[in-house]
Amino acid sequence: MRRFPAADAAPLAARAVRAATVLLALLLAGCGSRLPEHDFETRPTANPPSDGGSLRVGVITSATSPVGGETFTGPRDGARAYFDALNARGGIDGRKVEVVTCDDGGSGVGNNACVHELIDEKKVFALVATTALDYAGAPLVSRAGVPDIGGQPLTPAYDTYPHLYGIYGSSAPRTGRAPGWNGVLYGGTEVYRWFRQHLGARTAAVVSYNQAASASYARLIAEGLRAEGYRVVDEQVDFALPNFRAVAADLRAQRADLVLDALDTHGNARLCEAMEALGVHVAAKVTNVQNWSSTVPRDYAGAPGCRAVLYVTGSSRNYDDTADAADTADTAGTAGQPAVREFRAAMGNRPLSQWQLEGWAAAMWFTDAAKSCGKHLTRACVEEFMNRPEPYTARGLLLPVRFEHLARPPSTRRTCLSVARWQDGRGWVSQGEMDTDCATLPQLPYRP
Repeated sequence: MRRFPAADAAPLAARAVRAATVLLALLLAGCGSRLPEHDFETRPTANPPSDGGSLRVGVITSATSPVGGETFTGPRDGARAYFDALNARGGIDGRKVEVVTCDDGGSGVGNNACVHELIDEKKVFALVATTALDYAGAPLVSRAGVPDIGGQPLTPAYDTYPHLYGIYGSSAPRTGRAPGWNGVLYGGTEVYRWFRQHLGARTAAVVSYNQAASASYARLIAEGLRAEGYRVVDEQVDFALPNFRAVAADLRAQRADLVLDALDTHGNARLCEAMEALGVHVAAKVTNVQNWSSTVPRDYAGAPGCRAVLYVTGSSRNYDDTADAADTADTAGTAGQPAVREFRAAMGNRPLSQWQLEGWAAAMWFTDAAKSCGKHLTRACVEEFMNRPEPYTARGLLLPVRFEHLARPPSTRRTCLSVARWQDGRGWVSQGEMDTDCATLPQLPYRP
């Protein structure tokens, strides 16, 4: 691995790709102390009494986390937009949905406080679109039997605890004892195979910081790349004073045609600027769903060449996927486009992100589960819908999602992938149709 000194001047799995920036942020933020268990001994009843009025749901977000303002607010904003539109149509069987939000500040102690406030004080029926940097309160939510629907899996909580339903599903037993299968999770190599098959990529560079979380994630990427036959170039920089020009120079010398990373958004932009300055050209600079937003022109303003080869991958339909397939050859199919247009109309003129769309889908998921109960709405009924064998797609916004509780991890899995490429003047352009861009892949183990 090439470890580059600081500059003189200051300044495997698809699931893991989504969590890269968060893993790094956990290192910076620390977990904080947790509130003692006895502060949560008074639990709500299994089904809060219904007065026939509004239905109260809670949304926990690390809105003011150490990572920076608005980094994690997309799912919250998407969920609120969905519930606002739902209430304008009459709510759920005539009951308006009351959304109660809580900012946990990105810390474990703050997260526990939010859980206490929403469940014990506000008596919410369920949590929706949780996006917590440190989901320390997850065991308390699970113990209370409160369904947590469509949360972002920034920590292993959604592969650990019952009653928690992450936006991307889970096959793990979720007994509450350890993540996945005895502390081991599994993921496929669909991202790396896609770029090998569609762009002919053969040499991939993985750029990370010299910190444990970043380096560990980079090793996971490298393992998946090697499993797909890539020659892997490992690059590592100092976090405090990263010398991205040295990385860019080596990328040019190694003739890398694919660049992936375990960096934050700022680091990605500076890497691209260094590549631009040294004339480094690659087939693709790959980022993750957390950076799938309309702020690309601002974030990569100093690197138009890198911006032109910026790709993103995920498990949900591109929020820019609104045109009919007949309009252009490189847009996706029409299966989920009406739902995308509905989402965009509700968001109005606000800057858009993929996390907002996934928050919208999470709110839709809860709504569909609640509607399935009719007049006999209980948490048990909602969870019966969540645990049904039929996959859920949120009207085509999500790749099929289910919760399987498998005793043994799958050795292979048929996995589909949503891929988009940035184009100035057009935004994110879908590359193929996510529902058919699929492959059966071996599942590689990793420890979160």
